[in-house]
Amino acid sequence: MPPIAIVFDFDGVLADSEPLHFRALQVIVAELGITIERDEYYERYLGYDDVGAMKLLSAAHGQSWTDKQISALIERKSVVFEEMLQAGAVLYPAAPACVRRLATKYPLGIASGALKHEIMAILHGSGLAQHFRFVVASGETPRSKPAPDPYRRAAELHKLPPASCLAIEDSRWGIESAKAAGLRCVGITTTYRAHELPGADAVIESLDQFTPALIEGLMGKNSS
Repeated sequence: MPPIAIVFDFDGVLADSEPLHFRALQVIVAELGITIERDEYYERYLGYDDVGAMKLLSAAHGQSWTDKQISALIERKSVVFEEMLQAGAVLYPAAPACVRRLATKYPLGIASGALKHEIMAILHGSGLAQHFRFVVASGETPRSKPAPDPYRRAAELHKLPPASCLAIEDSRWGIESAKAAGLRCVGITTTYRAHELPGADAVIESLDQFTPALIEGLMGKNSS
């Protein structure tokens, strides 16, 4: 079997941070007199990086925020988000063991729409940073998910063809990004139900199920 590399999404896969992102966004737009509910966030904005989400939100609520205003909002959201992180552990319970288990067999990377300093703060705080060769974060590719750019960059950094890389995602936008880049992709039902993850090559409920047996079974199809 040819070499295999793993690319994790971050929010909703390793970190149970989507609720924090939602609450931080609620706080900053409420300061502008805008109210967003959970359904709106999960249906419209979750799959985008902060810039993409802010542009969609601006249009949806009849705003016309400039790039400068959007940058200021993202900076404010980051401050609120980091304050919320202080409340306690953010990683899913199965995440540390999964990362350590897979790191003994495969090179690992991250492709996420989150800000790099937020990702690294969580990884360093949990002692997992050493297991990842790279992080592709918000603003590091010309386009963000659901475009394929983040996963194309991840394959380049792994120095492998996309077909040798396996992604794991919690949203249809992430799956669309990975598949468009030529990766296989496992969906995980931490954020959406299985039927809301179209295009995934397999769907699991927990990182406990993200095993070498599953990975090599899926990736073996590349050479069949």
